[in-house]
Amino acid sequence: MDAILVLNFGGQYCHLIARRIRDSGVYSEIVPNDMTIDGINDMKDRLNIKGIILSGGPLSIYEKDSPQMDKGIIRSGIPILGICYGHQLLAHYLNGKVVKAEKQEYGYSHAVIKSAKGIFSGLSKTEEVWMSHGDTVVSMPADSEIAASTENCPVAAFASKGMKVFGVQWHPEVVHTKNGKLLLDNFIFGVCGAVQGWNPDKDVSEYTDMISGKVGKGNALIALSGGVDSSTAALLSSKSLGKRLTAVFIDTGLMRNNESEQVKNIAAKLGINLLCIDAGKNFLKALKGVSDPEEKRKVIGREFIREFEKVARDVNADYLIQGTIYPDRIESGSIGKSSVIKTHHNVGGLPSDIKFKGVIEPLRDLYKDEVKKLALKLGMPKNMVYRQPFPGPGLAVRIIGSIDPEKIRILRRADAIIAYEAESSGFSDKLWQYFAVLTDIKSTGVKGDARTYGSVVAIRMVESTDAMTANFAKPPYELLERISTRLTGEIPEVTRVVYDVTHKPPSTIEWE
Repeated sequence: MDAILVLNFGGQYCHLIARRIRDSGVYSEIVPNDMTIDGINDMKDRLNIKGIILSGGPLSIYEKDSPQMDKGIIRSGIPILGICYGHQLLAHYLNGKVVKAEKQEYGYSHAVIKSAKGIFSGLSKTEEVWMSHGDTVVSMPADSEIAASTENCPVAAFASKGMKVFGVQWHPEVVHTKNGKLLLDNFIFGVCGAVQGWNPDKDVSEYTDMISGKVGKGNALIALSGGVDSSTAALLSSKSLGKRLTAVFIDTGLMRNNESEQVKNIAAKLGINLLCIDAGKNFLKALKGVSDPEEKRKVIGREFIREFEKVARDVNADYLIQGTIYPDRIESGSIGKSSVIKTHHNVGGLPSDIKFKGVIEPLRDLYKDEVKKLALKLGMPKNMVYRQPFPGPGLAVRIIGSIDPEKIRILRRADAIIAYEAESSGFSDKLWQYFAVLTDIKSTGVKGDARTYGSVVAIRMVESTDAMTANFAKPPYELLERISTRLTGEIPEVTRVVYDVTHKPPSTIEWE
């Protein structure tokens, strides 16, 4: 099968690149950045490698421990496309000049296309692109052609005169780059000559066989939160293990309004036996005085495991099954040399001394929209599949700073108001997530002709398909006004309401 390899230099979008290639019907596989040309040749017995893409990465190419690559790959004749860090590394190896940018670029930029050949065929003279970089390429030798530039980046793209090696400073894999798919398809099909042959539609039996193969004749717990990831993992596990599976919902005291009741209803509709554990006091005690967001996640991860271990002893379960998906692992820094963006409680937040024989993650290689397709294939009702995602650490990562019962009460009420108004207006149909954040800012206000000094609540509404990238939504002002009026009118402690107008990247969807 024709394939495109992606060399992983630690970029958060490495797997998004691979995903875009697969979306175009061509198989992609991620390999470490230190893969040698001999190692690539050894893969040819099972793959027809048509091209190589170098991912972005969090480091400067001049940093001491920055990831490098085998130069033999560049000399191999295999078409290569470098993106962001990969672009800079290629330029450096080809005797171009890379320097620390005077003005770093994070967000939208406009690239002037100087050469509409090769991967740049069909692009407009000026393209809207997404940048995220600190270093920049300022010059290339005569055997390379400068293909694009931006206001702050003289060599925003280049091509070798032989048109086999390309570099782009922007990220064509993210949806924010308007013609990113065209550029990638130009490389995959036009330059590499790859032929479509990839179909990701796995049979359900492949997942269930994997689960039963790992659990063997033993018993397992499934962590059920009510979200599509854990619910899909629970359905697969139930099909695989039957009565040897115990589904557990841990009420951390950090849940949304009526969350426990909704999870119970979901389990009942899916035909899964559910054990509910009220552990709110334990979690709040463990979180007392903790304000650092990474520490919060690790504390919550530790407490989750301890609660599951108690249940495991009662039901004699050897394995813990989780609905962990690719973005969780990427952002937790567990893929290759990926930088830690935020530790997910069910990945990097897990303690090292887990008292299970193993943790099973049947969805670990899937993105959110792929999980949803699998869920529909399993027969899960659409209202469950498209239920608004909720972070595993719950409201803890939507309260900036330390946590106490009063802050939880305020945020839970605020979140319920936003959810009700977004859903009753129909605007929620366009959204990936919509929620409240209780900031650690106090602000002066006036209520009842008297001065108040209360809390600031932020509204976050985003549009996305896979949670790897997201755009802030543009709700009607009338909707924002209703929400703001209710927040300040019905919650005495709230004095001011703000709306978050930041995309992902550079921010994350959650504030912590």
